[in-house]
Amino acid sequence: MEFLVDPNIWLAFGMLTALEIVLGVDNIIFISILVGRLPQELRDKARRLGLGFAMVSRLLLLFSLSWVMGLKADLFTVFGQGFSGRDLVLLAGGLFLLYKASHEIFVEVEAREEDGPPTTNRATLQAAGHKLFWTIIGQIAIIDVVFSLDSVITAVGMVDQLGVMVAAVVTAVGVMLVAAKPIGDFVDRHPSVKVLALAFLVMVGMALTGEAFGLHIPKGYLYGAMAFSLAVEALNIRARGKRLAHRAPGPQSA
Repeated sequence: MEFLVDPNIWLAFGMLTALEIVLGVDNIIFISILVGRLPQELRDKARRLGLGFAMVSRLLLLFSLSWVMGLKADLFTVFGQGFSGRDLVLLAGGLFLLYKASHEIFVEVEAREEDGPPTTNRATLQAAGHKLFWTIIGQIAIIDVVFSLDSVITAVGMVDQLGVMVAAVVTAVGVMLVAAKPIGDFVDRHPSVKVLALAFLVMVGMALTGEAFGLHIPKGYLYGAMAFSLAVEALNIRARGKRLAHRAPGPQSA
């Protein structure tokens, strides 16, 4: 039990937990946007399952550290550029994220009715909702693996103790579970923020694709750009709220 009073262990745990939460921001945004397409009664279940998959995939990768680190070895070379197993996973994930985020932007901006005319049959609605539910869970599981691989490799570079890494991952996912619903609700209430979040996912997809080709783009640049855009949009939302308040008719005197 001596490790419980070791300040180095707690420092490593705090730093790694904070890093895991930061690295999970893109995962939360991706889950929140996909879950927003589900009926209200299925959203919480989808969030929990999606983040549960994220935790399980991270833990499985942590317990397979030798295999994960082996993914960094080049498998083949194309025009002088070596590709490892990690590069191939990041490339597939980056391209999937680019496609999915671009498609969601199109649906949000141009084709909100493209999924077909609404139906009034409750049984048909429920069947369609459950089919969409499992489709979305499958997409979340795919991208969880990509985000988890990047997260675990970063964790291995920071901490040597497996127990600390496991505790940090579980704690970070717990924080993400708490944050996912308010973030998702906020994105749903503000379509312009949803488009910004999708644009952020496009940037993340480009970063993952570039990483596969050996081009490292520090995530701080992506998060900085996203934070600036959100700050500007927050000012716009506040200004719109004030304009609506001024336009609202006041109480009429008798």
